Amino acid sequence: MKKILIANRGEIAVRIIHACREMNIPAVAVFSEADRTALHVQLADESVCIGPPSPLESYLNMDAIIGAAKTTGADAVHPGYGFLAENAVFAERCIDEGLVFIGPPPSAIREMGDKVQSRRLMEAADIPVVPGTAGTAKDFGNVLKKASKIKPPLFVKASAGGGGKGMRIVESIDDLESTLESASREAEAAFGDGTVYVEKVVENPRHIEVQVLLDQHGAGVHLFERECSIQRRHQKLVEETPSVVITPALRKKMGETAVAAARAVGYQNAGTVEFLFDDKSTDFYFLEMNTRIQVEHPVTEMTTGVDLVKWQIRIARGEALGFKQKDLRQRGHSIECRIYAEDPATGFMPSSGKILYLQEPSGPGVRNDSGIYSGYEVTTHYDPILSKLVTWDETREGARLKMITALENYVILGIKNCTLYLRDLLAHDAFIEGKTNTDFIPKYMSEWSDAAWRPGDDALPDEVLVAAALMESLGKTRAAGGAGTREAPTPWQTIGRWEIGGGV
Repeated sequence: MKKILIANRGEIAVRIIHACREMNIPAVAVFSEADRTALHVQLADESVCIGPPSPLESYLNMDAIIGAAKTTGADAVHPGYGFLAENAVFAERCIDEGLVFIGPPPSAIREMGDKVQSRRLMEAADIPVVPGTAGTAKDFGNVLKKASKIKPPLFVKASAGGGGKGMRIVESIDDLESTLESASREAEAAFGDGTVYVEKVVENPRHIEVQVLLDQHGAGVHLFERECSIQRRHQKLVEETPSVVITPALRKKMGETAVAAARAVGYQNAGTVEFLFDDKSTDFYFLEMNTRIQVEHPVTEMTTGVDLVKWQIRIARGEALGFKQKDLRQRGHSIECRIYAEDPATGFMPSSGKILYLQEPSGPGVRNDSGIYSGYEVTTHYDPILSKLVTWDETREGARLKMITALENYVILGIKNCTLYLRDLLAHDAFIEGKTNTDFIPKYMSEWSDAAWRPGDDALPDEVLVAAALMESLGKTRAAGGAGTREAPTPWQTIGRWEIGGGV
């Protein structure tokens, strides 16, 4: 590979750019008109505008992205996550245009992206799946017949998507047909595919996923599990590794099962196999496979020392894995918190506007994968994730305390964000005790309010307020240097004749 185009934005695009730079591979950024001053645009070696703010006209515009690759001479495309990352048609388009797609084969994306088909494939490969139907909403009679043999509650899920879209819980079999119809309509609107399926609800499970790497030469390994059970509306907020409930024997079994699941679809590159885990029985069931890099991949990197993004690139250019399963070890514990531009006090309503001042936490064992800066304008066009804050320590308690300290030192002025909420979540007795099942937020955080300020919460240092006021009054930011610049002017440079320690 001589040049990689990153078909994404925000913090994941920044993460990929850093990997490219360390591998001495030029990186090309694409951006919408709304992202002209975004951090990933400033850091890339080249950048190309691919359309208006609407994702359909920019980050989901296959023609524009492939055209940008051709124009800049890129010979590979990294899709990141979201947008076109799990789109088999896009992967095929890249390959047909002579571009290396840094991800799995299109056939694997297609088979694992269809949840009904993936259930069938996993059953055929003796991978445990949650009891349910293989039918769809297009055949209500068949679905009702099969579902009536499963004791409610039941989940209705969209085959083509995730994130809670097209998902319903059915408490009574009498409500199944109407629920199938409404879920199918929502799935059609969200994903262009109204196919849904039904499966048994596993009561208060844990969401355990396993990272896998498979090369083009038949070798495959797992990099242990991540617990991603703390979710709101089926969106993850906090992830950690290792899980407090997975024993060494279970870890081995789940890891081997994940690799077998990937092999069943001829998988290559990095991927994640997700399971539902039943605390009471210790049974686990295949949920789905994410055929891309995961948002929570840093916790695996922090505990294994394996750079997953670099290995995505190496595998895509035909390199063999440089290690075997016996060579992999986990060390210590890592926790990730997703920092969103959302207001937890108002039901996680998105927040937009200018970041007047940003102070990011740092220190030993602290990592912040960020896509923002002081002066950055947060819009409502895209997912509100700002960054991923990650901590590592020898013990879970050490990583937890380090995360709380990091959250306390994370200052984002100008927009609402979830740092205070996350701090309280990690300080909750239930989190400390490892009771991190999927019902954690409704069970323990439903009464949370930001009204209960502790001493010092609203006492921002004077220098922080002064800096914020200065940034706002100048109306100048790092982005003032224009898209594609490596170094934008500082506030002091934009003042003109004023200098630090000087005068006029």
